[in-house]
Amino acid sequence: MPKFNFQLEGVLKHRKHIEQLRQRTLAEAQSAMTQLQAQLRQLDESVRRAGSDLRQNHLTGRLDLDYLAAHRRFTLASQRQALALAQKMALVQRQVLEAQSALAHAAKQRKVIEKLRERHHERWSTALGRRELTEQDEIAMQLSYWHGIELEEAEPVG
Repeated sequence: MPKFNFQLEGVLKHRKHIEQLRQRTLAEAQSAMTQLQAQLRQLDESVRRAGSDLRQNHLTGRLDLDYLAAHRRFTLASQRQALALAQKMALVQRQVLEAQSALAHAAKQRKVIEKLRERHHERWSTALGRRELTEQDEIAMQLSYWHGIELEEAEPVG
């Protein structure tokens, strides 16, 4: 039986490779976003702990103005860090969206070639089926012909 040969198999492999690259790019962007979110959570947690410590230990009795000033500087620096992280997260979010869009486009391009491959395979399969039927008909006709000749030779001439 003949083997199906898709002439655009190289293109299909290339498109699958491109799709894998797009998946990798998306995964990297999502990983960067996850890291930034973790950094923001850590920063938030440290600010909460510092605020809690301030309320529990430093706002009763004699006030330490140096500690309060240092806490205020820490809070302002943390806010600046959080703002910088938020800006980075916005940039990375755009990268994630672009990577998702590129992946969707690559998947669409791959599916187009796969659909074309399916159609070519169906046509090839149909043509192969027709050829086999034609060959079977030819064989049946030849067998019938030879069977008829054998019958004529077997009949006595009278």
